[in-house]
Amino acid sequence: MSKFDHTEIDDVIHGRLRLGIMAYLSTVSPAPFVELKAKVNATDGNLSTHLSKLEEAEYVRIEKTFAGKKPLTLVHLTKQGRAAWIAYLNRIQTLLNAAE
Repeated sequence: MSKFDHTEIDDVIHGRLRLGIMAYLSTVSPAPFVELKAKVNATDGNLSTHLSKLEEAEYVRIEKTFAGKKPLTLVHLTKQGRAAWIAYLNRIQTLLNAAE
């Protein structure tokens, strides 16, 4: 792999909203859906769409439960998701270093 190879960037993570989701979940996991929505400044539908992409890649796991009688959706960063996040950050760092 050459130092400057942008084709190795994980397209699942690289979208702006998915990048924000992964960054937040790397520090707070699980995160309640409503908290995550506020942190990444997304609508319910937009966040759901992007979480579905991350879930298909097995980077996140969605847990639907209840807090008392209120529904509660928790978003977990999976082990595979954490590994993909670290690989993504390393790839970006390699590109930055190659640009020097």
